[in-house]
Amino acid sequence: MIALVAGDVAVRRPDHVVIETASGVGYRLSVSAETLRHVPAVGHVVSLHAHLVVRDDALQLYGFATEEERDLFLLLIGVQSVGPKMALAVLSGGPPRELVGVLAAGDVARLTAVPGIGKRTAERIVVELREKVGVPEDVAPAITVRRGDDPRTLARDGLVELGYSIPEAEAMLAGAEGETPEDLLASALKAARR
Repeated sequence: MIALVAGDVAVRRPDHVVIETASGVGYRLSVSAETLRHVPAVGHVVSLHAHLVVRDDALQLYGFATEEERDLFLLLIGVQSVGPKMALAVLSGGPPRELVGVLAAGDVARLTAVPGIGKRTAERIVVELREKVGVPEDVAPAITVRRGDDPRTLARDGLVELGYSIPEAEAMLAGAEGETPEDLLASALKAARR
């Protein structure tokens, strides 16, 4: 796995950079607008954290100014229907710490402002990542992994996966009974059929 690429900036474009390493090999890395702000002019030295995505038809390298941005990228591409290109679009929306705050706050409107992200995808991103990112008290937002073991939250996530919106899922669960996510989900769906 390629984790870091360091060398001289050979090409600097709005969506990618090429870094020529000391061995003379140039690596093309797709980058977010946020990372591009940290990349110096052509001819200057830069070091970017990297992630390699292997597909049947291509090897695509992605570059990040910070490890935090790379971690957020990995969380985003783990969300159903969010690919690397869409994840970079989200990351272009601001510094990683600000985006973590957006996710923690469940700010769907901010995510729908990203080109290519509709309301349903934005809601899915929030539902799947809200509990994986946390904002510790008295500390700037940071990426931390939390256990999503709250039965109501898991049941709500299940309803969203079935196609219900977050508000619909929460309304359905308001009167649901049960101790486990499965029981709550079954109760909510049974009530919805009435």
